[in-house]
Amino acid sequence: MSKPFSDLGINKSLQQGLAHLQISVPTDIQEKTLPLILNQTEDLVAVAKTGAGKTVAFGVPLLQLIDIENPNVQVVILAPTRELGQQIHGNLVAYAAEIPSISMASVCGGISIKPQIERLKTATHIVVATPGRLVDLVKRGAINIKQLSYLVLDEADEMVSALKQDLDLIVKEVPKSRRTLLFTATLSGAIKQLVQNYMSKHVIHIEANMKTVGHQGIDHQYVVVEPIEKLNVLMHFLSSKEGERGIIFCKTKAAVNKLAKNLAINKFSSGALHGSLSQGIRDRIMGQFREGYIDILVATDLAARGIDVKEVSYVVNYHLPDTYEAYVHRSGRTARAGAKGLSLTILQQEEIEELPEFEQELGISFKEFKKADAQSIEENNGLLWAKKIFKTKPNRTISDEFRNNVNTIFHHLTKEELIDKVLANYLAQTSAANSKIEASKKK
Repeated sequence: MSKPFSDLGINKSLQQGLAHLQISVPTDIQEKTLPLILNQTEDLVAVAKTGAGKTVAFGVPLLQLIDIENPNVQVVILAPTRELGQQIHGNLVAYAAEIPSISMASVCGGISIKPQIERLKTATHIVVATPGRLVDLVKRGAINIKQLSYLVLDEADEMVSALKQDLDLIVKEVPKSRRTLLFTATLSGAIKQLVQNYMSKHVIHIEANMKTVGHQGIDHQYVVVEPIEKLNVLMHFLSSKEGERGIIFCKTKAAVNKLAKNLAINKFSSGALHGSLSQGIRDRIMGQFREGYIDILVATDLAARGIDVKEVSYVVNYHLPDTYEAYVHRSGRTARAGAKGLSLTILQQEEIEELPEFEQELGISFKEFKKADAQSIEENNGLLWAKKIFKTKPNRTISDEFRNNVNTIFHHLTKEELIDKVLANYLAQTSAANSKIEASKKK
């Protein structure tokens, strides 16, 4: 049974802040990490999956260790994306609701740097940053991290490659006496190299319950498709989830754009999210998703970091991820805050053999999702076609004479008769199109 936060050394003010957020029972990573950060002095490497409660694990003890009388930046928390950085900052502010004297700032890329420079002119104890923006602020002399006591690398597995150059510059700027806390989903070779390069020789290693954390409440399923039917199978699945929120992951920005366009054509309530979009567009799409104006987010892995929306009922891997940690981060977007969720992976025949490796590495079990039969898919496509007609805006440029002539042709039909004829025409056209596709296959 988990110890209460009071037994782990957390003070009453922070306990109250957590209680306001209905956080009362520490997770495995929190129970292991909190006393170490509060009572030890060594660097720390913590391996924990998405959904393990890492922000509480490092954020709460660091808030307690802040010297309010010291105006210098004492803690820098690095995150790979602006979305995750803002989420961490927002969480820390909420945890410290009863300690308003702690000053915190979020300085992430993608938005104007001038307000951040102005903000840093006032005393700031904790800074949450993306590596590139922090380097920029250091070069401009807008921030002094030479008195730093703690450096936190969150989602470190996402920073070791693309952001390594910025990390090198930051580590050179901070004092050697600082304490480094590294949180990662996996201990890959790149992470081990990072630990060797940036951290002291005496490092404490801890792991959360790797076989369960990040997978509790998630139903892992897969469906095998032919390439030509992949989109239709996905759309049939999405139609069955109408009104629910979900995230579809693609490997590349081009794939995100293509899929998002197809979903928009078929009138699905969706939006695209990837790194090449301007920050303003990304913020707008994320805002629409959080507030329920769109139900489906099509995203790349990195762009979706920091998405913490509790009502995400399903995740779809439109492409099988390249790494185990990517699968963990993807599936971890659903089943948050104790809810249940579905993680559906769409595979081609040659990819099935990779599933046992994911199961063994992550301690999960995949069940086969029953693919819709040809008739169900055809009927679903017909419904999508009908919705497109329903949502089509009238063309006001059509001449009255033409409209009246068409009306004369149809005026004697009842609504039911007109629907029957329109459906028959649709089915005849789709049948002809399918026949052409089959003929081309045989050539």
